[in-house]
Amino acid sequence: MTVLNAHLPFAPWADQKTRRLPGTQPLDPADWLRVEDSYAGQMAERDRLISERLQDVHALDPAALPAARELLATILPSLPGLGFRIDGDRVTRPDGATVTVDPAQPLLTLGRLVQEDLCLMEKRGEEHVLTGAILCFPASWTLSEKFLRPLIRIHEPVGSYDADMARRVQRLFDAIHPDRPMWRANALLYEDPILHHPKTEAARRPPARREAAYIRSERQCLLRLPETAAVVFSIHTYLIHRDLLTRDQAAAMAEHPLGHAPAL
Repeated sequence: MTVLNAHLPFAPWADQKTRRLPGTQPLDPADWLRVEDSYAGQMAERDRLISERLQDVHALDPAALPAARELLATILPSLPGLGFRIDGDRVTRPDGATVTVDPAQPLLTLGRLVQEDLCLMEKRGEEHVLTGAILCFPASWTLSEKFLRPLIRIHEPVGSYDADMARRVQRLFDAIHPDRPMWRANALLYEDPILHHPKTEAARRPPARREAAYIRSERQCLLRLPETAAVVFSIHTYLIHRDLLTRDQAAAMAEHPLGHAPAL
């Protein structure tokens, strides 16, 4: 299924604060979750993936169930302000579909409500470990290879993620406070408009051309849940044809070329 955004609300390559890694910025909690013009199409694809490819898009360590339930309880009260209707345990989405809240499957429930993919990172030993996720739209990585792995292992085989970067990211995760969430954004060129784009660590594919037609940008947010202290890493995926960039966005990209994602 091809689901494109009509516009890109933020171009990270065009802003000096987000152009360089890690580019984290303070997040207004009221602006964490978003319902964009792609909502109906993305949610139809999420429903399909959860129905047909559940093993590929969902994982939860039983020990992380309290954190997943806390995340569900945190998100549900914010939904009416985004255009949802809640009636008991039934939630009507902005596209009219109805989802039954299932406390036994909190990540699956959320995966059918919000556009964001949601990953739970919990401190185990010296590092944060991926203990749960609903990940329908991976950008060239595979959940099964990252599940229950620590941060430095999750980022294999990213060449720029060396030991120094790992220490910096771990310090960032340690410093996240429930009252001070953060966000960052990335952007890559893609040859295709496929949202569910997994890739194994062993796969070696040629990079996309500089003239690739699609730009994939992730708005990534980091929040700490106050009760379980789990860190939530949320990913809102924007996918746009480069012809729909604004004139300023296109000019900034010519000055600061994007990285290249692997081609299919």
